[in-house]
Amino acid sequence: MKIGLFTPVLASLGVKDMIAKVKSFGRVEAIELGTGCWPGSSHIDLDLLLTDPAAAREYRQMITDSGLVISALSCHGNPLHPDEDRAKADDEVFRKTIRLCERLDVPVVVNFSGCPGDGDGASHPNWVTTAWPPEFHDILEWQWTQKAIPYWSDAARFAANHNVSVALEPHPGFLVYNVETALKLRAACGPSIGVNFDPSHFFWQGVDISTAIRALGSAIFHVHAKDVAIDEYNVRMNGVIDAKSYRRMPDRSWLFRTVGWGHDELEWKKIVSALRLIGYDYVMSIEHEDALASVDEGLHQAVNFLSRLVLTQPPAEPWWT
Repeated sequence: MKIGLFTPVLASLGVKDMIAKVKSFGRVEAIELGTGCWPGSSHIDLDLLLTDPAAAREYRQMITDSGLVISALSCHGNPLHPDEDRAKADDEVFRKTIRLCERLDVPVVVNFSGCPGDGDGASHPNWVTTAWPPEFHDILEWQWTQKAIPYWSDAARFAANHNVSVALEPHPGFLVYNVETALKLRAACGPSIGVNFDPSHFFWQGVDISTAIRALGSAIFHVHAKDVAIDEYNVRMNGVIDAKSYRRMPDRSWLFRTVGWGHDELEWKKIVSALRLIGYDYVMSIEHEDALASVDEGLHQAVNFLSRLVLTQPPAEPWWT
């Protein structure tokens, strides 16, 4: 297993300076690059590399010469957005990213499942969290049967035709937000659809991370390393569903934290072990969204923490049996 880094956190740096910065952390062997939508595209020119094969070869060689690999290209967006122009734009970036993955020999594209509105003519996404009153159940059924399954079935075929796997990141606010919804979409749309597993989005929902990993199994295509700290006082008062601004840190029920600052080493050892048990031997890509730590300090802390935990060699044969 390799330690990786999701690079939008270094968006202020040009690509060569970003690579140098990543290398300065020591144990990082992989980078995950944003190609547009919410992550932006600070370190890669999607259109240039698609239209200019020589530029793509030069770009890939630059990454190889640095001793790094690209673990995934990521374009977290909402291709199911009820605003047709927004949905079309996010879908276009997504399909271009798939084509660039094929050109750069990157096996995985990361995205969100997206969320439609409550029907034709809606202007904003509508994330349903309860089955009652009955109209909520009707909305959810329409979102899945009329929007999500048709779109992702077609997207899965497109990705498979380009030899790319689609890792959807379960995230509250979108149709795929937990194990059940991820496996539901995969069952409907095929094995090209899987998961970018980010423990932080499961922690605050009360999910046991190792159990979720075992349940998803081979559907996990890529992994983020990001933690969450639960504020027990605020949870006891308001529960875990919290729509307050992330800037109101003392008032929130939970905060994104650098790995090790929300859950201890034993918990993350369980995560690494659960990933190994399902046969995952790819990348744990650090995503830094910790507002209590600087970028440099947060990334150094994350790399140092994971360096003690990530198992890099093949497991031993059970010689004692």
